[in-house]
Amino acid sequence: MKETADLADLLKSAKTIAVVGVSDKPDRPSHGVAKYLIDTGSYEVFLVNPLLSELFGQKVYAALSDIPVPIDIVDVFRKTSDLPEVFREAETIGAKNIWLQLGLEDEALASHARALGIGVVMNRCLKVDHAALIG
Repeated sequence: MKETADLADLLKSAKTIAVVGVSDKPDRPSHGVAKYLIDTGSYEVFLVNPLLSELFGQKVYAALSDIPVPIDIVDVFRKTSDLPEVFREAETIGAKNIWLQLGLEDEALASHARALGIGVVMNRCLKVDHAALIG
């Protein structure tokens, strides 16, 4: 887990965030977090879900590899069994950081990603941390 000063620096320096596993259901955490990130106006937010084509008036991408720009933070809302594939995709596209939402942790995947120079935050909510550290 990163220190809060490191998290604040990461959130201040990031320009692009991909929300993987975004839902069109308003009661889902991924929906609220994606909307919050878009509404801050601080980031270019890319939504990823192969089952959706549009959300919040924005295009939804089927996969990380479909996003046409480099990604600073891959914010992950997927089940644990999907994490290896998400990490592989994030590595393939050259993502700088992977942020696993509350309840998601995988130390082996995180260690591998860190060895490749990819930052990893686990078991934290990006929206909660952004609100607390950046406002």
